[in-house]
Amino acid sequence: MPAKSPPVGDALSARLRTLGERVRACRESQKVSATVAAEAAGMSRVTLHRIERGEPSVTMGAYLSAIDAVGLQLELRDPQARAVAADVARLPERIRLADFPQLRRLAWQLHGVDEVTPADALSLYERNWRHIDRPALEPAERALLQALVDQLSGGRLLV
Repeated sequence: MPAKSPPVGDALSARLRTLGERVRACRESQKVSATVAAEAAGMSRVTLHRIERGEPSVTMGAYLSAIDAVGLQLELRDPQARAVAADVARLPERIRLADFPQLRRLAWQLHGVDEVTPADALSLYERNWRHIDRPALEPAERALLQALVDQLSGGRLLV
């Protein structure tokens, strides 16, 4: 018998339903049966169906397994970064390295260079992603990176 659902508000219930619908739509677009997807996620078909309905009693681990099994990724966004993202939405012609600590660290080999083009900045991030201290990324730098990816890379960071 499924666990009792924790109390969630209408907004969170709607978000869970949307998440479940996305999992189902992705699975169906790939023409993968629920049984095969559930096996790939390491869960029962019933649990997968509960996820696709957006039930809050299903564990976060099960949601993540289902999301991964159908080839999706869950992304958490910092609400503070949204305000900064609006400021960075239009990419400047040149990006000052001094304004973005992680980017400055990645550009250590560029002697005498204080600014780079957006394309060069994205290239530095992608080529050196393994050296990024992701928890240390400031909201402004996260927003810059998201704007670079959205505008220059079709929404995908190639790492």
